[in-house]
Amino acid sequence: MSNVTCRIEDGVAHVRLDRPEKLNALTLPILRDLAATAHGLRKDKSLRAVVVAGEGDAFCAGLDFASVMRNPAGIAKAFVPVPFRGTNLFQEACWAWRRVPVPVIAAVHGHCLGGGLQIALAADFRIATPDSRWSVLEGKWGLIPDMSGIQSIAELVGIDRAKLLTMTAEVFDGSRAAELGLVTTLDNDPTAGAERLAAELAAKSPDALAAAKRLFNNTWHASPRRTFARERVEQAFLLAARNTKAAREAAFNKLRPEYGPRGR
Repeated sequence: MSNVTCRIEDGVAHVRLDRPEKLNALTLPILRDLAATAHGLRKDKSLRAVVVAGEGDAFCAGLDFASVMRNPAGIAKAFVPVPFRGTNLFQEACWAWRRVPVPVIAAVHGHCLGGGLQIALAADFRIATPDSRWSVLEGKWGLIPDMSGIQSIAELVGIDRAKLLTMTAEVFDGSRAAELGLVTTLDNDPTAGAERLAAELAAKSPDALAAAKRLFNNTWHASPRRTFARERVEQAFLLAARNTKAAREAAFNKLRPEYGPRGR
């Protein structure tokens, strides 16, 4: 049985880590299922948003070392990157959500530790309870975050704070995570908050949302010249896109826009 479920309703994919008896701790099959789910959703041009949450008492308590270490051959295989992606399985389980061309929202409660934190940071937005528990926990075990977290943490909190969180393995609550910039919004019911945001975003042009996500993700560390060039390319497509026309006509006539499938 898969410990990752996915249900699509009204254009929103509801993805759940479903191993509540283990606080949704990560195994190799779960990592494979996370990557495969993201790859499948990436192809769905009717998709508008994704909400990722955990069943039970936690978002994700990190890697299940006891389970994973029983399979040395599986670890070795999972550690090898796929050449055309540049990520291995551990990294792709997180980074694949960056490649999904719609907004991805992580709803976090309970533990969000180690690999779980890296999954949350791969989302575009994070909504969390004030008492959720966060940590770059790998340092406790003499390790470093290796599921794309180095990139994600530094983007959000700056390189010095990222180093500090990684080196100390400090455990902090959701309120502190919001102060640091790891959490977008605090909510006592983060899944409901994530679904409200998903519904709001689903009412926007899917082509504009995809273009904005590509621009920010692909030019964050680029030069202004390269960013400006990418802006022109994305805008040229949007000016001719069917969904842009739908948004414009709806705005002029004060109507709810009716969008078709995402152009790309």
